[in-house]
Amino acid sequence: MFMANLIGMLTLATLTQKIRSGEIDTVLLVFTDHYGRCMGKRLDADFFLDDAAANGTHACNYLLTVDMEMQPTPGYQLANWQKGYGDFHLVPDFATLRIASWLPKTALILCDVEDDKNHSPVSQAPRSILKRQVERATQLGYAAMAASELEYYIYQNSYRDSAERGYKNLTPVGWYLEDYHLLQGSREEVFNGAARRHLKASGIPVESSKGEWGLGQHELNIRYSDILTMADRHTIFKECLKEVADQMGIAVTFMAKIASNQAGSSSHIHISLWRDNPQGSHPLNLFSGNEQWGPVACSNIFKWFLGGFIAHAPEVMVFYAPTINSYKRYRAGSWAPTRLAVSYDNRTAGFRVVGAGNSLRIECRIPGADCNPYLTFAAALASGINGIVNKIEPPEIFDGDVYAAESLPTVPNTLRDATKIFEQSAFAKKAFGEEVVAHYLHFFKTEQEAYDKAVTDWERQRYFERI
Repeated sequence: MFMANLIGMLTLATLTQKIRSGEIDTVLLVFTDHYGRCMGKRLDADFFLDDAAANGTHACNYLLTVDMEMQPTPGYQLANWQKGYGDFHLVPDFATLRIASWLPKTALILCDVEDDKNHSPVSQAPRSILKRQVERATQLGYAAMAASELEYYIYQNSYRDSAERGYKNLTPVGWYLEDYHLLQGSREEVFNGAARRHLKASGIPVESSKGEWGLGQHELNIRYSDILTMADRHTIFKECLKEVADQMGIAVTFMAKIASNQAGSSSHIHISLWRDNPQGSHPLNLFSGNEQWGPVACSNIFKWFLGGFIAHAPEVMVFYAPTINSYKRYRAGSWAPTRLAVSYDNRTAGFRVVGAGNSLRIECRIPGADCNPYLTFAAALASGINGIVNKIEPPEIFDGDVYAAESLPTVPNTLRDATKIFEQSAFAKKAFGEEVVAHYLHFFKTEQEAYDKAVTDWERQRYFERI
């Protein structure tokens, strides 16, 4: 649905031609870990054709049990020292085969993670979790379309220099708030322009980029697609921008909150449900309808999806805001939502209804730029589908400043709080499976414990002398 021939996308036949002509000599086989980081292997292109294209490859299953420092974390059932840390089977998805234009002579393909023995999907793998929800929607006759809007900060320091400085006293590329400003954006076009061109040349169609409400903060938007393709594009988007920045000797960060006095970086997500139109060539947006709900002309499917989306947000908050840092975004007047409300075209609400007719969609402003897109879209789709199945009505449309509406429920304030809600959620266990919930509970609790043991700069500055 809505797919066209895109610049940079490859078939096995066109890849073969490029390998034989010497245009491609390396193929990246990629999947994501819990954090959304790209993991995988660089394969010799001829070996990919001769072997991996048909047979896939293998990777150690500890990759879905490690922490940020790549340390194996005890306590997972999926893989552990007692089981000897065996292999996953990585199966290339040829719908994702593309040029990686920011790397010389390189193609990239995303993989599904399967059990090495029975070749069933590894249920805990992020892409598997989203594919399960897509299958559920398909069974009900729905095709989910989605987009994510990623924000990031750009610094003149390289990644290595930033690390050696302890990520302190970095120089942002901008020196005043530049939201929509073209002058400051032109100064930063050497990076953002390169990013747009590389994405487009790598099968990821771009809409626009713009300055944001932070020093050196930008947003780059890519076109919407079916929800799985969008998660794939989001994953490649982040990898591309980081690697292009690294090549230029600068740094970009997708931290949700880089500093207390700067705007957070979000990943607003847009979702709608569609179905093929038996009466014509153009698919139907099932959110569009004749029922008047405040200023919105919509369908019951729209209302029920929205109802489930909002009702289950606290239960799946960990999939929207997965780190300790994620929760620092949620402050009044910060452009990040603090309350679970729905409004029409109102950026103070956690759920913003935008568009009309075939463009009608729900924008959820809760996820941060640090989210894993597979988990985020899986949580959103599962919540909305459950709303339809159970005919969950949304709250009334709120008109006004949601930040000031103290009677409205708030989003969970910390990872600790969100993890507890996730742990107690019957909905999450049913939607994702108890095995998946247990796996990610251990992941989030481990992340919390790592933070609880850390001594921070804030503590030293506050207590070193004066306590």
